[in-house]
Amino acid sequence: MNLTGLETFLSIVETGSLVRAAEKLHVSQSTITTRLQTLEREVGAPLMVRQKSGVELTPAGRRFQRHAIVMVELWDQATQDVARPGSVDVVCSIGSHVDLWPGPGRAFFNAIRAGHDNAAITVTSGDQAEIERLLRSGLIDVAFTYEVAVHHNQTIRALPVERLLLVSDRMDSPMRFDPKYIYVEGGEDFRRRHAATYSDADTARISFGHASWALDEILTNGGSAYLPERLVTEHLAARRLHLVANAPEFTRNAYVVLSERAAEWEWLTPLLP
Repeated sequence: MNLTGLETFLSIVETGSLVRAAEKLHVSQSTITTRLQTLEREVGAPLMVRQKSGVELTPAGRRFQRHAIVMVELWDQATQDVARPGSVDVVCSIGSHVDLWPGPGRAFFNAIRAGHDNAAITVTSGDQAEIERLLRSGLIDVAFTYEVAVHHNQTIRALPVERLLLVSDRMDSPMRFDPKYIYVEGGEDFRRRHAATYSDADTARISFGHASWALDEILTNGGSAYLPERLVTEHLAARRLHLVANAPEFTRNAYVVLSERAAEWEWLTPLLP
């Protein structure tokens, strides 16, 4: 199995057709077809079904897709590692949940830059599932995450518990039945406690999967939402946002996870938040 075949397969998936994949890779359609057929013979199963509207992944193709992504990413990481300058003595790959980058993720990044001149740093952000996938495949060394699935030889450290505060762009925003209330995903525990606390409330008209996106929406168009305290402190001080009176608070746990390799770096531990 070669890298070209994997990249071709992923290009077909991304573009939705052999024709568009050929245009993207600047090769003929017959070349794309040959590469795909070769890959399917090596895998031992058909990966795609060709249709008039494009292509559709077979069940085997859907299972193979995630492995193809990991293999291409590992190759990219390997080539970057080998090609690094002689002055670089370590490559540290950081993965951070979108909402944990402003705060612990960024602070850790800054600490490496300030305290370890010979480190090359790569940073990837994503949702919970993406961070978990990167950890499991060995593509990141340090992960900032809200949930952990324990794997062999990983080191898990708890970060300070986050306070989730109900904030609004209006001083007189109601605690209940605010028509501009935005629901922000805060994990399973938050969903359960939020539902119990506001059992009589209507479903929010707008929902966001990330607190940072909801914050931007409120600052731009107004509204109220439960957001991490560290994201809103500056805006509360500047009176761009206001705490909603008498609103209950919630909390959310967060963690930093080290791969087996990262846990052995003596220089790294003192830099962790």
